[in-house]
Amino acid sequence: MRIMNFNQLMCALFMLCYGMLVASCEPADSSNKLYTYTLSGDTTADAYDEAVTVACIQGILNRDATQLYLLSETYDRPAYWLDTLSASGKWLEKKERTPVATLDELVSLAGKQIKGAIIWDPEVPASLNVATTLAGLEDGIVMSPKQADLYLANWKLPIIKDFRGMFTGNETGSKKNDAYRWAIREFLETGRCDPHWLCLYEDAYMTRKKGDVSYVVTRDWPVRNKSFVYDLSPWGDETPLDDPDQRLGTDLETYQLMLEAVQKLTKGEQMTEVAGFFSFPKYSNIPGYESKHDPVPTEWETVYLISPYNCYQNTVAHLCFNQSLHAQAPVGELKQGRPEQKEPEAGKTYLCILMADYDSATPLYDFLPKHWNDPARGEIPLAWGINPNLIETYPDVIQHFYNTKSANDFFTADASAAGYMNPNRIDSASLPLFIEHNKRFYNRLDMSLSPMVLDWDEPTDAVKDAFTQFSGDGFATIVIDFHDTGGKVPEPHVWEGMPVMELINSACNFSTPQQTAKEMSMEIPATSKGSESTFYFFRIVWTSPSQVIAALNELRKLRPELDIEVVDPYNFFHLYKSTKG
Repeated sequence: MRIMNFNQLMCALFMLCYGMLVASCEPADSSNKLYTYTLSGDTTADAYDEAVTVACIQGILNRDATQLYLLSETYDRPAYWLDTLSASGKWLEKKERTPVATLDELVSLAGKQIKGAIIWDPEVPASLNVATTLAGLEDGIVMSPKQADLYLANWKLPIIKDFRGMFTGNETGSKKNDAYRWAIREFLETGRCDPHWLCLYEDAYMTRKKGDVSYVVTRDWPVRNKSFVYDLSPWGDETPLDDPDQRLGTDLETYQLMLEAVQKLTKGEQMTEVAGFFSFPKYSNIPGYESKHDPVPTEWETVYLISPYNCYQNTVAHLCFNQSLHAQAPVGELKQGRPEQKEPEAGKTYLCILMADYDSATPLYDFLPKHWNDPARGEIPLAWGINPNLIETYPDVIQHFYNTKSANDFFTADASAAGYMNPNRIDSASLPLFIEHNKRFYNRLDMSLSPMVLDWDEPTDAVKDAFTQFSGDGFATIVIDFHDTGGKVPEPHVWEGMPVMELINSACNFSTPQQTAKEMSMEIPATSKGSESTFYFFRIVWTSPSQVIAALNELRKLRPELDIEVVDPYNFFHLYKSTKG
């Protein structure tokens, strides 16, 4: 045994103490930390401005790491998902939550990752979107003039860009459109923005004064992804509420310039997601604005406009917190399996129910948990319509639903495939890109059904050929021809092995089980016992399984002569195909 002398012992003690001192001075490992910041929920312009700045910081901090999670004092869904995804075995389980109390602390936390400030012009509400785009490109934070006066000196941040007084209307006669056209030239035509994303986020025109942060908390997403942010009307036949003096059609012309610039950037090699929704109060007929266009036609016109440019929409994204963090979740293989195939029985009335409209970020993130957690889920087979492209936005949310599904829950695409577009509007030269895009997402989520394709006319032969490449187990469509060009619903048939039929829309807006049962009954004509089987695929929007079950029970009371069987979507199309074979 070797014994240390006194000098050796003292040296060893010194080195031990020194090592402990050095270790105490080194920064703690932050890879296990999840910083949280809670928005007040106040409905003031100051709260709005704070949320804008915080969203920019979050997009910067979460670009290459998962550092910042936003909570809200008035909206509990972010807390729900944080708790759900921090449970045992979930990807946030071992993250140490560290609250950040003030905006000063948050800026200090970000440190040199923030390169400067961008000041938007409250006289040109669209400049908020232009500033957000620039924030993603320059790692800047967006500030109102009032905020800049309050904080900039203390934060010691340089000003990257000050948009005050920059957009005068000299170019187009519209300050709003001058701002977006400048941004198109600076950010899109130069290739600075990522053309995979466009963000249709409502600007500050009527939201800031109300403290409405619905499309503010989402701004971490374009900042992280270096995306182009805009807010324009798809209509060329009337001026929008926020810019009534513009030359007629100016918004639409700018919209088309933006889409052309993005399509040029993609070079036909990728499709573009348009995340967000048009502004109801600015571009459609609701109280306060007497537009000639109602909300649903305005939604359809937006999709009609973007589809030829290889764009698809993730329509509703308001109050979608923490997308920049969720998007980084590790997700394993997603499998949902297939049911055992049934044999058709003569005289049956086969029904299938699409639990519809979870095709965009807000319904998936906010609405679906309520209906998913209904205790009656699993009692009957149901198709749940989600869009597989949302795996890029909320992969952990989708993983949660896959992990908790019952044997009677089946995920299908919703509107229209891997994203909401009008397939008939896609140029024939772009159909190979359309096929490749959908194959990738359908395979990722183990899908092979498209039960809610939205279009202005029945699918062309070329469109049906395209869908057979990734949706061979079934295709159903809702056709609404808002342009009065003769659009019609397809007759049910089998195309190259793929069943094609209508998705019945009349029962979509659930009010009571009795009302829904009546709507369903009206779609089912009188039949005689022993006749061939009949098939009815119903869309029901944002409703719990227990309510659907109640409606089906009411239908059986209304139509006791029917031999009704509710089947899963795979067997529904399989049985139809079997009867036509």
